[in-house]
Amino acid sequence: MQLSRNPTRAVRIGSVTIGDGNRIAVQSMTATKTHDIDATVQQVNDLAEAGADIVRIAVDSRREADALIEIASQTSVNLAIDLQENYRLAKLVAPHVAKLRYNPGHLYHHERDKPWQEKVQFIAETARDNDCAIRVGVNCGSVDPAKVEKHDPADSIAPMLESATDHCDYLDSIDFVRYCVSLKDSDPQKVVDANRRFSDERPDVPLHLGVTEAGMPPDGVIKTRIAFEQLISRGIGDTIRVSLTVPNDRKGEEIAAGREILDDIAAGRVRSVVDYGLSTMNIISCPSCSRVENEAFVELAGQVREMTDYAKDHAITIAVMGCRVNGPGETDDADLGLWCAPNYVNFKRDGEPLGAFPYDEILGRLKLELDSLIAERAADVGS
Repeated sequence: MQLSRNPTRAVRIGSVTIGDGNRIAVQSMTATKTHDIDATVQQVNDLAEAGADIVRIAVDSRREADALIEIASQTSVNLAIDLQENYRLAKLVAPHVAKLRYNPGHLYHHERDKPWQEKVQFIAETARDNDCAIRVGVNCGSVDPAKVEKHDPADSIAPMLESATDHCDYLDSIDFVRYCVSLKDSDPQKVVDANRRFSDERPDVPLHLGVTEAGMPPDGVIKTRIAFEQLISRGIGDTIRVSLTVPNDRKGEEIAAGREILDDIAAGRVRSVVDYGLSTMNIISCPSCSRVENEAFVELAGQVREMTDYAKDHAITIAVMGCRVNGPGETDDADLGLWCAPNYVNFKRDGEPLGAFPYDEILGRLKLELDSLIAERAADVGS
């Protein structure tokens, strides 16, 4: 099947070019600790062997930046660097990678009095000097706070769109156009809505597609497939990532799933879904990456799914997040939310904190709140 493609401009990322009708690139992100050089090199190469066009690595400290330099020397893969909260690390890592990714919402965490435009100019000039592309990565769990304040709290997409378009406009104004954009959410329908609206406004900008915190297979693959089918079949999307909660030695499954989805769409094997509104249990869990502060998070996600099976027919959303970056924001939108710190799990109900609990106690507390929520909803229906 010949699919139409949006007329986005070409953006080169190392040896890969996205946009302008080029093949949709498939990428993933390492889940090892970046400072563990041997393990990270192994995972980068494993992902490349699985077929990854681009591999992203998180860098959030000078120690990790130094490790990245050594990692880059041991692989020929196109590397993208996820600038977490310290945007100035771009200067150290840019000479060794093909792309810099920053999140507009994270630019507020350092040098709070400095305008975001100055920080973006620093990143853009660094990218220009070092032959790097940029991704403006807008994530529902960590949106620019200034944008959130301007919009109805019930509208999570509007601040994401405004943040993305403002950053695109600014990059254009300083004559840096070698960038792409991502607008990610854990709800496939919101991913579809956000990307369609952005594409209508900026059809020239290549889009990186993904459903963030999609969860464990097969659910995570299904959620991602729903969003990708609806977008790619309409010509929207130039590079993709399937984000799955899997152990480190299974990260290649993200690449395999991405390739399979693209092949199915190209062959017309699509199952377009207009409304994703679930009438059953929805468990959101983030992809394992190097930001995870306790690898027990992956096991916990599986335990949550197993323990809640008795409630699978109830329309309740449970979020299990692995780190402090997106965890607090993502769990705000869930009926029951868990975000995992190194030694305890923060627990919320309807966005309100219930406390922090040891890993060996959180499942019991989760069940109590789940049963309470089910009982309350049953009472509301009966009243």
